Amino acid sequence: MLCSISNKHIGQKTCQVLFRFLLNPKFLGTISLDILHIIILAILQGLTEFLPISSSGHLILFPQLTNWQDQGLAFDIAVHVGSLLAVLMYFRHELKQLLTSWLLSLRTGRLTPESKLVWAVGFGTIPVGLIGLTISVYGWGEQLRSPMIIANTTILFGLLLWLSDRFGNKKRNEFSLTWKDVLLIGMAQAIALIPGTSRSGITITAALFLGLNRQAAAKFSFLLAIPVIILAGVSETINLLNQDITVYWQVLWLAVIFSALSAYLCIKVFMDLLDRIGILPFVLYRLGLGILLLWMI
Repeated sequence: MLCSISNKHIGQKTCQVLFRFLLNPKFLGTISLDILHIIILAILQGLTEFLPISSSGHLILFPQLTNWQDQGLAFDIAVHVGSLLAVLMYFRHELKQLLTSWLLSLRTGRLTPESKLVWAVGFGTIPVGLIGLTISVYGWGEQLRSPMIIANTTILFGLLLWLSDRFGNKKRNEFSLTWKDVLLIGMAQAIALIPGTSRSGITITAALFLGLNRQAAAKFSFLLAIPVIILAGVSETINLLNQDITVYWQVLWLAVIFSALSAYLCIKVFMDLLDRIGILPFVLYRLGLGILLLWMI
């Protein structure tokens, strides 16, 4: 049916080539995850990367709970690329304006609210970069991936998220951030290197405690994601190049595509509904998930 749309012959040939490529037994027999696993995990990454519920925690736990193989470094890189494409596409107009103002400020030496926000994103990335490098050098990453840690951080930082939304005055926008505010949010972001914390969750929490409104907190959190995702992707790529493994780049494009589509949809729905539904649904989800994990451990 699908192959008969518009031009039947061309459509059939296209579908046949695509299906033969994806369903080739030799190809599927040599990859670590089958196509269905890749699609599900890519969608899971896209949906959880920007929601305040921890994408890394879900990606670590899901294979463990389902007895699926760990997705591996190449898959992590692919879904990070998808998430990066999604946030760049969603904020493309704002990013164009911000970068234009920033480049102009480099020539004139005058800071505008827009150019200052670009500097703030860079400054706020320094703590997570330094601490992430330290964890990588000393090999502490695996110790942090335990289900017990994920369960406790899911609950703890879920409660902090609720408190920030409940008691923050929510009157400031992202252009009102001071350098002290940016440092505090950046330090909070570094805590998200502990799985289960949620990078978006902890940065939104810190921003709300500092008095930003929900939209501003979410927007600054998502802008901070851009350099963080790039740094994570570069680090994982270096690690991947140092490993003697075969990478099936063709199938990883599925991970890029599905993570990008789901992440873009997630950002759009989250930003559209944030002021209407608030933070409480995500807090309740985190509490429920954390309690379930503690019960299962």
